[in-house]
Amino acid sequence: MFEELKTFISVVELKNFTKAAAALNLSQPSVSTHIKNLENHFGVVLINRSVKQKNIIITESGYKLYARAKEILNLLDITYSDLHNIPDTISGTLKIGASLTIGEYILPKFLSYFLKKYPYIDVEVSIKNTSSICSYVKNLSIDLGLIEGSPTVSNINQHYFFEDSLVLAYPADENLLRNKISTENLQNKNWVVREEGSGTREYLNLFLAQNKITPKSITVLGSNYAVKEAVKDGLGITVISSLVIESEVKNKELNILPLDKSFNRHYSCIAPSNINKTEACSIFIKELAVYFGKM
Repeated sequence: MFEELKTFISVVELKNFTKAAAALNLSQPSVSTHIKNLENHFGVVLINRSVKQKNIIITESGYKLYARAKEILNLLDITYSDLHNIPDTISGTLKIGASLTIGEYILPKFLSYFLKKYPYIDVEVSIKNTSSICSYVKNLSIDLGLIEGSPTVSNINQHYFFEDSLVLAYPADENLLRNKISTENLQNKNWVVREEGSGTREYLNLFLAQNKITPKSITVLGSNYAVKEAVKDGLGITVISSLVIESEVKNKELNILPLDKSFNRHYSCIAPSNINKTEACSIFIKELAVYFGKM
């Protein structure tokens, strides 16, 4: 039964029998047999197959079994870890999603620390915006999500691990702000922003709304790096994490003005609330608190 459940999970996640077979090193007929065995065992249709369109549709029963199968296999991993719970030999695979600011600027250093301590844990990282990472957690596509700002989904457990401050950033040769945030000076200016769904964009929208600022133009870019480079090149001004532009400020390539504490934000680790965490997941969350508690 465990092998059939593993096969089913792979088919649901890859939405394709052939890809699932390759990923599991099985033949395609074996994959089909595993799915049929599950359907016969539970007496329900789990997957509808479209021969003409060569695609598959997961049924409502299929998604229910997918969630339960993930929980069953996670529980099996936990049981295995409990029986072999020697800290330096804890093993497993962690699928982690990180929002762009976290994934680009603070996760690499933490992973270096974490993997030296737990060398037998394999980590797979997806870097997307906050909204996408929340969806991945909700759909059980990843084990843990590291996000900035507020979660966009319900039924999750949330663990705060770091506080970041946002600043107003503008070109180094721009003197319009004169070391003081003035709503009047910020009216009718060009702004460079992240895409909707980004945690940083959420706070920038809040800043504009609170100060009743009407931009002259808005340029949307899909990464923190692109935003800061655009501001350096005089394309506009932005609200951005102080972590992202630390070196540019130090090298006097950008000017910044701090915002009030309402624009401080907590980074958090989120996980599905309806699934037992594996030992690797629990350790990862614990080590986040330890590592960032020392900063």
